[in-house]
Amino acid sequence: MNTSPVVAVSACLLGRSCRFDGASKPCAAVQALAKQYKLLPICPEVEGGFSVPHPPCEIVAGSRPVRVVDANGQDVTQRFHQGASRCLEQLRDADCRAAVLKTKSPSCGSGVVYDGTFSGTLVPGWGVTAELFRDAGILVFDETQTGRLLRHSASRCESDSSEEPC
Repeated sequence: MNTSPVVAVSACLLGRSCRFDGASKPCAAVQALAKQYKLLPICPEVEGGFSVPHPPCEIVAGSRPVRVVDANGQDVTQRFHQGASRCLEQLRDADCRAAVLKTKSPSCGSGVVYDGTFSGTLVPGWGVTAELFRDAGILVFDETQTGRLLRHSASRCESDSSEEPC
């Protein structure tokens, strides 16, 4: 039985061709996490019913509640929320407490996302899934922060006297 802690990972970072453009974004640093963690691949957009490929989508900057549109102007917010909820269920079923998600994505972006104009402009913000995870108490990292995840786990293990694996 694998007793390694579970970390959810954007499937595209593990080499799965599930992005809006049909590509993947494999990341060696993320893939290397498999040495210490059981990785749970997730793709909120696929879980939300999007085909691969599909038109690019962006969060409309400043919209409250959050509104997501595709490049054709279609409101796809509901699909993003549905995919995020399904992924959160997967994390809960796996007792997963951390996730490494793809930067800038309208699903997975953490701290910065595209502004909804499809001009390449980035603005502060969180993807729909990243925000839901964060609100649910899941630690959210992006692919540039794998070192932060490892440091967090190490510090927790040093201070944790329980029998549970770190």
